Amino acid sequence: MGEASEGFRQLRCGFPLPNPPPYRGRGFCFLGSGMTLTDAIARLPKAELHIHIEGSLEPELMFALAKRNNVRLRYPDVEALRAAYAFTNLQDFLDLYYQGMSVLLTEADFYDLAMAYFRKVAGQNVRYVEFFFDPQGHTARGVAFETVINGLTRAQADAAAQFGIQSRMIMCILRHLDEADALRTLDQALPYKDKIAGIGLDSSEVGHPPSKFKRVFRRARDAGFLLVAHAGEEGPPSYVWEAIDVLGVDRVDHGNRSLEDPALVQRLAKDRMALTVCPLSNLRLCGVKRMEEHPLRRMLDAGLFVTLNSDDPAYFGGYMNENFAGVGSALSLSAAELRQIARNGFAASFMPEAEKAKALAAFDRGV
Repeated sequence: MGEASEGFRQLRCGFPLPNPPPYRGRGFCFLGSGMTLTDAIARLPKAELHIHIEGSLEPELMFALAKRNNVRLRYPDVEALRAAYAFTNLQDFLDLYYQGMSVLLTEADFYDLAMAYFRKVAGQNVRYVEFFFDPQGHTARGVAFETVINGLTRAQADAAAQFGIQSRMIMCILRHLDEADALRTLDQALPYKDKIAGIGLDSSEVGHPPSKFKRVFRRARDAGFLLVAHAGEEGPPSYVWEAIDVLGVDRVDHGNRSLEDPALVQRLAKDRMALTVCPLSNLRLCGVKRMEEHPLRRMLDAGLFVTLNSDDPAYFGGYMNENFAGVGSALSLSAAELRQIARNGFAASFMPEAEKAKALAAFDRGV
């Protein structure tokens, strides 16, 4: 597939990235008829299943909302904020992520946040999205649950009308908070079951195993929600086992460290348990030191059901196309492999079966 560009080879964990990243559109081999791999990726229809909507808050919008809401930020300008994106681990990022949330106060703020994301990915041929949101990060600041939901659902409707992007919401539980708070948040979600497709688990992983929230997830399952959980990003393989066997998840978010446990790898492959892998996130948070070390190739070789996603693209230097291009170039993935991964995004989605079959048929026809 050829070597990565010079700009891409310079990417290492913890380094702030310009936006767009320097490797974008450069350094790929040709696939015939003058088409580069970057062109092929741009044309691929995509489904994104691991995107924190608050993590799509670009610095420019953050400052605009801060001004609109009279919120004082720690950083004087966009450049200073971007310079702070030199994370060395998940907690470094989360500290800044929660600060960014402070500008989100009104229904219009949540609408503008989500529409900016949908507008961006519409230009990357993303057709379907399942996005996370973190209500506890807002209700703790006095923002009403209803305010969050109303802003996001209004954006979903407008994104469908304007860009043809269909989407579903997944409400995440912040695992660094206690189970009682999580149960109260689940109670708040119940009146909005028609708007929230699933319940997830995110935030600081180490020291907060999935089993901490087994009662929450049991109640969520009984209420009819689909279930996902972040596991095996920084936490050990045992967290992935717990997500599957204790929480009963339908999909695992990240799952990278599963490769340390051969029995777990065999189980994931046998059950065809989807993993929502986020390469640029792993690089920026130092889960890997260089993209060439990313475990995606080993996941594919082990027969795991993997999808590619952007996680928190405003902070990690790239949306869907940049994640496909970055890991594809670094690991010499073929165009056929990248196409299969893109198809997996639709296959692993929570679309109803008839809708999923229609989306997969359109993908296979190249529509």
